[in-house]
Amino acid sequence: MKPHGSASNAALEAAVPSVELRSSRRPVNGVDLHVVAAGEESAPLVVLLHGFPEFWYGWRRVIGPLVEAGYRVVVPDQRGYNRSEKPAGVGSYRLAELTRDVVELIGTEDRERAAVVGHDWGGMVAWSVAARHPEVVDRLTIANAPHPTAYRRQLLSNPAQLRRSWYALSFQLPWLPERVARYDDYRALERALRGTATPDAFRDDELARYRRAWDREGALTSMLNWYRAAARYPPRMPTDSIEPPTLVVWGEDDVALVPSLAVDSAMLCADGRLELLPETSHWVPHEAPARLTDEILGQLAD
Repeated sequence: MKPHGSASNAALEAAVPSVELRSSRRPVNGVDLHVVAAGEESAPLVVLLHGFPEFWYGWRRVIGPLVEAGYRVVVPDQRGYNRSEKPAGVGSYRLAELTRDVVELIGTEDRERAAVVGHDWGGMVAWSVAARHPEVVDRLTIANAPHPTAYRRQLLSNPAQLRRSWYALSFQLPWLPERVARYDDYRALERALRGTATPDAFRDDELARYRRAWDREGALTSMLNWYRAAARYPPRMPTDSIEPPTLVVWGEDDVALVPSLAVDSAMLCADGRLELLPETSHWVPHEAPARLTDEILGQLAD
């Protein structure tokens, strides 16, 4: 299956000036995803998956170094985000659907396997891809995203994690979270980024790009529906250990996730390795992109 094109523009060049980025729309699993790709088409494939409330742009500091190291890099706006299609209904954002998107995205590159890297919600999807379709995952790298089984256990047994997850519970309300998020030029979403990161992690010009993505028609509801679907359709993960070799990279100063989740998640892998990053928040791709890239490259080289 070949992607059909979407015109590249100066915004892409400004985002990652060190490499040539190509933008396209790719039909996968019944939706059209907007995808940014770089690197030789025959090079080993790496798929980068963003989380909430970001889009492909969250990986901009990682894309160039991976391409320069000899990899083909494919970065989607996941369904509901930015320029990707935003199907109606909470059920459209079940983890099983998000997982199938990635499996079929790998196929659009005429590949059977890829290295998969995920952060935040993108990491949750990456865990699911590796658990349900290990045959398509060559290597797995996770940044500050708990294995769903580990997360569920902590929610049930650890009051500290339950307190940290209050925002996800608030997202279950209809329409009100959208109104709060949109108020005062998306001030709440800006705080969700800047208020939980190091001071220089998100510049004004970068936040302007995020605001444009959040402001696209239907985007806020679609983004929040990821959380609503997780509550209404709890994912049932396979009980076997994660089969592909897995690296968990974890910023220790994550205000939303207790540190023990990193250890618990790595222990659910047959071949798992954990790298803890001190003085780093949840936003590892922004605060420690060089370290994260080095860890990804080391994982790919093993």
